[in-house]
Amino acid sequence: MPYFVYRISPPRQLEHLETVESYRTARATVRERRQHEPAETGVEYRLIFARQQGEAEKILSTPRDERVIGED
Repeated sequence: MPYFVYRISPPRQLEHLETVESYRTARATVRERRQHEPAETGVEYRLIFARQQGEAEKILSTPRDERVIGED
């Protein structure tokens, strides 16, 4: 399964940048793009492992639950 590299801009807009077969190559691409993006733009770069581009976009657009650390 391939790795998909996405640029996510503030109103949660997904832009597919690349499809890569190697994790190391995809990770290096995301890290390089993050370094060159000014922090104040609010743009994120994400790497997702999925069967197809549609599945990757569905995963990225689904809001994640808050992480619970320990119990009260």
